[in-house]
Amino acid sequence: MTTSAADARFMARALQLAQRGMYTTDPNPRVGCVIVKDGNIIGEGWHERVGEPHAEIIALRQAGPMHTHSAGVYLTLEPCCHQGRTPPCTRALIKAGVKRVVAAMRDPNPQVVGKGFKELESHGIRVDVGLMEKEAEALNPGFISRMKHRRPYVRVKLAASLDGRTAMADGESKWITGDEARADVQKWRARSSAILTGVSTVLADDPALNVRDMNIGRQPLRVVLDSRLRMPPGARMLRGEGKTLIVTASEDAALTETLKKAGAEVTPISTPQKTVDLVALLKHLAWLEVNEVLVEAGATLCGALLRMNLVDELILYYAPHIMGNNERGMFMLPPLSRMADRINLEIVDMRPIGKDWRVIAKVSKK
Repeated sequence: MTTSAADARFMARALQLAQRGMYTTDPNPRVGCVIVKDGNIIGEGWHERVGEPHAEIIALRQAGPMHTHSAGVYLTLEPCCHQGRTPPCTRALIKAGVKRVVAAMRDPNPQVVGKGFKELESHGIRVDVGLMEKEAEALNPGFISRMKHRRPYVRVKLAASLDGRTAMADGESKWITGDEARADVQKWRARSSAILTGVSTVLADDPALNVRDMNIGRQPLRVVLDSRLRMPPGARMLRGEGKTLIVTASEDAALTETLKKAGAEVTPISTPQKTVDLVALLKHLAWLEVNEVLVEAGATLCGALLRMNLVDELILYYAPHIMGNNERGMFMLPPLSRMADRINLEIVDMRPIGKDWRVIAKVSKK
């Protein structure tokens, strides 16, 4: 790959464009495109919603068919070469007569990976791959995880005191953090395909688990782990916009029918021990085209996911107060027998959010 400072500038612009689809492209990847001729940008585009034109098509239309011959194209993701919800973008680029495509990364979709580039090269179009690859990957962790590993990217969000307490011993938790931190959570909800919680959280707090104060044209799927179908038919999340999926180990037909009549979807995914199978759940969510999952739950579910190595990232909000050791902790985990058994993290971001602090940490995979 041979690239220049100008290439980097145009790719940075394509990445900026891709970010505009952060909350709306789901379940498709966030993609940006810039078309350049004689050193000038003549067309730009980003993919906004599933079923609508891809970034390449929008940029080509803006540039106009009279100007794209011998132009260069900067893409954050390999162009599709298969008929999906929309026609292949490779054919459009070939028809437009472009001479070069610079792409940040290959498409992890098994239907595409590398094939789009080969098709372009077979028509004499020069292809350079890998410019700002890490930045492009950071835009689509869920899409990449779903395509490569057949499971979504899992984030666990928790709000806690500085000594790691998430609630009083009786469950009272409103509010540990301030208004600014709670508003910041809405952005993480908005970019997620699904929000996952446990029935104990529903029984204690009756949360809506929806995106508020942001118009993104959709609501993430709400997923409730409820092994014994204790979900109240009158729960707030069953009355709101969007879908609620209850995942259970119960075979009680009467309770299932009651919850379905209340507006829920009920799916049994159980282990032989009659608990919800978390690995199978994530595979099922991937099958539902869920890219990113935001977990908003208590110490039991958060601890179980962490213990099973199913968490990719932690979003932790720390409030400037101390609650003491009798209150509820962040993760229910078994005692350590040695220091080497610790769960290691890589802190990738730390910043103040109002009076609180937000820490983003990647979980080291075992």
